[in-house]
Amino acid sequence: MTEIALYFAIGAVSLAQVLAMVRLLRGPHVGDRILALDTMVINAIGLIILSGILWGTQIYFESAMIIAMLGFVSTVALCRFVLRGDIIE
Repeated sequence: MTEIALYFAIGAVSLAQVLAMVRLLRGPHVGDRILALDTMVINAIGLIILSGILWGTQIYFESAMIIAMLGFVSTVALCRFVLRGDIIE
């Protein structure tokens, strides 16, 4: 029963990932695209964690932490670049 729930969750998060990619490609404004990119990072983290639970390995959780840190830094850097024109002042 747990495997069925995990497969359903992976399917739902994958669908959310595809919909965020559509918003990334079709977003009318830069803010929409940044938000879609951040949502895709969060969905990727969710997929990695669900895969780690499904396969019973812990290495996926460490990689999810690394991707979370990189995703946060890249979102902040992209927002600063859009707002100010440069990242480091």
